[in-house]
Amino acid sequence: MNLVRWDPFAEMQSMFGPLMPRGLGLLSRLSGDGDTGLEWSPSADISETDKEYLIRAELPGIRKEDVKVNLSDGMISIEGERRQEKDEKTEKFHRVERVYGSFCRRFSLPDHIRADAVRSEYKDGVLSVHIPKTEKEKPKQIPVQ
Repeated sequence: MNLVRWDPFAEMQSMFGPLMPRGLGLLSRLSGDGDTGLEWSPSADISETDKEYLIRAELPGIRKEDVKVNLSDGMISIEGERRQEKDEKTEKFHRVERVYGSFCRRFSLPDHIRADAVRSEYKDGVLSVHIPKTEKEKPKQIPVQ
């Protein structure tokens, strides 16, 4: 059994997504309370070919050294941190829209993958995680005696 994080906005977004302005989709990737501030998670695309599954996550402004990819118990997790740049004392901000801090995205994986061959690469602010598939067992017909 895989642990899947419930996203209360996902159902609402699938039902009302075409009717909602694009900016409201950001709500599903932001959470927090008054004490801890906002937590964020990067946008991700998941695709599939005959040979592999591919997860692409947008991580602008994050160094490769600040990203970790872990595979465990049928789940793959992408964790990291976007650090706020040290601001000059003379610099006065008029608006800050970027969100900083730690993030973690978890994805459940299908059964037929080659865990020993999973690889990731980071280029131009996009993390790509390649998850190779295994050969599916072909159905075997058993003669009735």
